[in-house]
Amino acid sequence: MNTNVMQHSEQLQNSIELHSEVSFFKVSTVIQVVAAKMAEVELKDVPTGKDLPAESPVTPTSEGKNIARNDPREAGSSAASPTAEPSSKPGEGSLGLLTPNPAKMPQASAMKRSDPQQNGGEAFINRDGTVAEAPRMKKIQFADQKQEFNKRPSKIGRRSLSRSISQSSTDSYSSAASYTDSSDDETSPRDKQQKNSKGNGDFCIKNIKQADFGRREIEIAEQEMPALMALRKRAQGEKPLAGAKVVGCTHITAQTAVLMETLSALGAQCRWAACNIYSTQNEVAAALAEGGFSVFAWKGESEDDFWWCIDRCVNVEGWQPNMILDDGGDLTHWIYKKYPNMFKKIKGIVEESVTGVHRLYQLSKAGKLCVPAMNVNDSVTKQKFDNLYCCRESILDGLKRTTDVMFGGKQVVVCGYGEVGKGCCAALKAMGSIVYVTEIDPICALQACMDGFRLVKLNEVMRQVDIVITCTGNKNVVVRENLDRMKNGCIVCNMGHSNTEIDVASLRTPELTWERVRSQVDHVIWPDGKRIVLLAEGRLLNLSCSTVPTFVLSITATTQALALIELYNAPEGRYKQDVYLLPKKMDEYVASLHLPTFDAHLTELTDEQAKYLGLNKNGPFKPNYYRYENL
Repeated sequence: MNTNVMQHSEQLQNSIELHSEVSFFKVSTVIQVVAAKMAEVELKDVPTGKDLPAESPVTPTSEGKNIARNDPREAGSSAASPTAEPSSKPGEGSLGLLTPNPAKMPQASAMKRSDPQQNGGEAFINRDGTVAEAPRMKKIQFADQKQEFNKRPSKIGRRSLSRSISQSSTDSYSSAASYTDSSDDETSPRDKQQKNSKGNGDFCIKNIKQADFGRREIEIAEQEMPALMALRKRAQGEKPLAGAKVVGCTHITAQTAVLMETLSALGAQCRWAACNIYSTQNEVAAALAEGGFSVFAWKGESEDDFWWCIDRCVNVEGWQPNMILDDGGDLTHWIYKKYPNMFKKIKGIVEESVTGVHRLYQLSKAGKLCVPAMNVNDSVTKQKFDNLYCCRESILDGLKRTTDVMFGGKQVVVCGYGEVGKGCCAALKAMGSIVYVTEIDPICALQACMDGFRLVKLNEVMRQVDIVITCTGNKNVVVRENLDRMKNGCIVCNMGHSNTEIDVASLRTPELTWERVRSQVDHVIWPDGKRIVLLAEGRLLNLSCSTVPTFVLSITATTQALALIELYNAPEGRYKQDVYLLPKKMDEYVASLHLPTFDAHLTELTDEQAKYLGLNKNGPFKPNYYRYENL
């Protein structure tokens, strides 16, 4: 039985081997036939070095440029026929095409191999099975190649090169260009003598030539500021600010430009400086200067420049302000310090930031506030819209532009749960971040807990968080002790107005190294190699490093304009030397001006309903003590 099995196995093996030999013979025959056909169709001539034409493979063109052909496959594919001749027409650069010579080409198949021992050289397999090495093309080396590529254009050369790439690229100049623009020289604007097209030189900005770009940005902003444009249209004939001389210190952006031009259309004269050394959009400042406004601001001012610009707005011969529009209280502080007699003619102050309002209340409490002041920051339309919705969108924009950080899974601590803090927390939570909150007010703290955030002390989470955001309006919220305990790579930024919330001064010590990464982004490096990422040197993140939603700023700007009109036209005695909130009726008017944008339709009270609620049909609809809360 076993013998039969073994014999059967041997027969089967012999059959398989025979079948394999026949199959291999058939496959080999097919390969040879195909190779012969391919050789007849695709055979190319590769001449030896002595057969090369007299021309150099590198022939100067009419423009003086060199074109090299050092790829044999490329040269072969360029020959349209076996009798192709090199182009040598007068005035045209010869490409050095090679003339085929079939007589000198070995009869080989199209099958070729690469020899790794000979730096990628190729060989052909002849029909008789022998291997013939293909002639090689010597690589061309430029004598000055290394030097040419090592050359670097000068600063002026780089500027010219970038500007000559395409005209359309310069036409698309946007607000973001202000943050990275390096087209101007390093000369301080204070050392320049600039004039606009009308010969007026009462301004100090970065570059008046950027005015056209700024004008386009202002026109875009106008489309998203319907209430301010409506106010301009309705009150332009009445000129409610005729005779007003407004000195302002705010962020100089396209949105502020729309406000300034609205005040001018309503009859006011304006002089303006920036409230933040990093937030000025240079092209917008140029557009305002071209339009006749006295603007003193540029992005990247020094502290000395900052106060110099404010002084230039105030201290001018033959012009004295009678209204102040401030953001942060620096302008008001400067006038109190340097020119206190000016308050004899000033009718009022309009302040929009929590820092500036705090200073006004301090002056009022001390009995030093000598004119009425309007607290715009705590008006409903400012606090419940600008502080909340603006920061909810711009916090993400500012962090993305500066650090390219991914928010999902990141641990973030937000210091303060006011309206700004609420907006920041909501945005970060929606992006998948793990958000902690610090707060001193038990009511705001309870709101944070009810909104699903964990309330902590800063030192409890400092070692583990990836991002620290301050938005309290206070000072020394994040101090050196906290900074020392942060993890490597922690991002630190501020969403409050003032730059006092993060103790940046404590980081300017000999043992710490500052390393500029990009505009508004610094690495602060400890001796052990740990580094933190500090944004905007602790100043306001969104306006220093990105932009803010225009529509929300329309609400704030309209509120500021109405506050100026109210204080300027108020009869004597209506407002005393104190701090006031905007009347509720004006808040409602500002809101109503923005509703048509959403095609929104208000419901009107019937006489019976109004009587039942004890309200006027036309408002105000809430008492002054009512607190509008966001769900």
